[in-house]
Amino acid sequence: MAGTVLTNTGLDSFLDGAPEHRDAAFARAAEAVLGLLALRGADRATGVPEPTPGLVRQLLVEDLPTFVYAPPDELAAYPAVLGALAARFDGGRRERIAVVVAESAPDFERAMNDPGNLTWHRWYASLLRTVGADLSDPEDVRRRLAALDGAPLPDGVRRAHLMGRTALADVLLAEALTRAYVRDAETPPAAGPLLTDHAVATGIGRLAGALLDRWTAAGLAEQLAGPYARFAPGPEAFPHLVLADALLDEHLDYYGDPAAPVPPPPAIEAGPVEEDADALIAAVEELAEEEFEPYGGEAPHLLYAVYQRGCSAESVARKAAEYEDWSVDPALEDLPVPVPDAAPDAYTTPPVPELVRLLGTAELNEADRARLEGPARDLAVVLDRLAATGLVFRAGDAFGLTPRGAGVVRYLLGVRGVAAPDAAEAVAWTAPDVIAAAGGWSTSVAARVLADWLHARADTADAWSQLLAALGTVHAGTTEAAATRGLFAVLDTAGAPPEALRGALRDPVIGAYALDALRERGEPADPIQVRTSARALHVLDALPAKKGPLESRRAAFDAAAAAWPGGSAALVRAMAAADRHETERVLRPLGIALP
Repeated sequence: MAGTVLTNTGLDSFLDGAPEHRDAAFARAAEAVLGLLALRGADRATGVPEPTPGLVRQLLVEDLPTFVYAPPDELAAYPAVLGALAARFDGGRRERIAVVVAESAPDFERAMNDPGNLTWHRWYASLLRTVGADLSDPEDVRRRLAALDGAPLPDGVRRAHLMGRTALADVLLAEALTRAYVRDAETPPAAGPLLTDHAVATGIGRLAGALLDRWTAAGLAEQLAGPYARFAPGPEAFPHLVLADALLDEHLDYYGDPAAPVPPPPAIEAGPVEEDADALIAAVEELAEEEFEPYGGEAPHLLYAVYQRGCSAESVARKAAEYEDWSVDPALEDLPVPVPDAAPDAYTTPPVPELVRLLGTAELNEADRARLEGPARDLAVVLDRLAATGLVFRAGDAFGLTPRGAGVVRYLLGVRGVAAPDAAEAVAWTAPDVIAAAGGWSTSVAARVLADWLHARADTADAWSQLLAALGTVHAGTTEAAATRGLFAVLDTAGAPPEALRGALRDPVIGAYALDALRERGEPADPIQVRTSARALHVLDALPAKKGPLESRRAAFDAAAAAWPGGSAALVRAMAAADRHETERVLRPLGIALP
């Protein structure tokens, strides 16, 4: 069946065109290239699929890395096939396709070698080849597959990754086959049908399996669907992916982009991560039952929220107050919560002074504490059920993830494509990357990670200079520029090499910050080096943006303008030129127009 799945692709005539086309690697590449182009709707009026720039790029960067296994030494055959195919057409087709192939070549090789693109079929085909299997012999494939029981996974790839890519590939291939059959039925091509009625009658799934056998290893699809199905588990083997989806939703609500990284936990303890994740989803689903209302359904949010804090402990009372729509000072939302060494099992709301510290509301009294007692106890019940898994803890009013739990939540985020680095990955980032990420984290987490980044480079002047330069260049000209340069405040500049701070004096963004840091240390510094833009930004960032009455905020601006050469008009011009977004945000409520 495998030899007749796709008919009328012109493969035989194409391979007869030149003796070198009979090379085994070239022939394998030609079969896949012509077949996939035809499946995607390439015109076959001349007897072979006509390549177009769009189809060629899709083939190289999407279809081949999804469906086809090719060892590294055979990758060059695929662009070669496209070049030979394009040469059969006139009208400059060869040159246009050559340009697309050249532009797509780096992406093609990267995608073919990216472990994140592996499916079960592509992965096992590569393993079988490494042990000497004849990938065209289904009996040898079966025999060698039997010896791979317990075979390792690629570095950094989980079973759920492979399952997810495989499920996606199955859907994409089935859709392509179905559309090709419908397309030919509606408009019969002169070259003949791509799929026969008899072949389709056997089932789209069988057709897809036959193609995967041809494009990866003969007989592999049948073996992985039958006697060796345990080697390639499907979605039913991963119930915890429901929780992974919920955590992805939480991340998108918070950041809007899976590529925006969550903070790395300070510690991760390795464990049976899939089994732990299954235990966690079992607890989450139990909590969704009516008896755990009103907060049982909030379990995914609680897990994500504490992970997003860099896995620092959160307060039960503060979280309950948020759910009850109490006023919580935003500046205190990330305030660290002490974890007691020992605490009674029964939950008790913290005393009023501690509630004032956690919520930032000075008027709280014992009556308020009593009103919060019920909601906080209900929330503690939910957390205690999660804590029964060993992945979450609650000690008194504090709760959070255990190191093993941090590893499980990181795994769940990762299998849904969320950037979730560990501490080692974060310190390996470039200075712009770590600054870009830290801008979306709490102050305490940003301070920890940036300090770790510097320590990993022995706190050298060069490392400091890279980090300081990134403060002024990352997100420059955007609404995030102010938050980015605000990270200067979380750096422990008391231990910074003085030459790095002096070198930053002429930085057009953070020069005035560097001057302040040197003065606080009693270090010599030349204020003349600080540029006007940096001085204006320093003044702008010191103005109260949304805190306090407008009158006091306007008074703060007027005081700063009085000390600025040229007065308020000159100061506003300098601010707007340096950061128009932040200037408008701060000054517009004060009735000050920008030039």
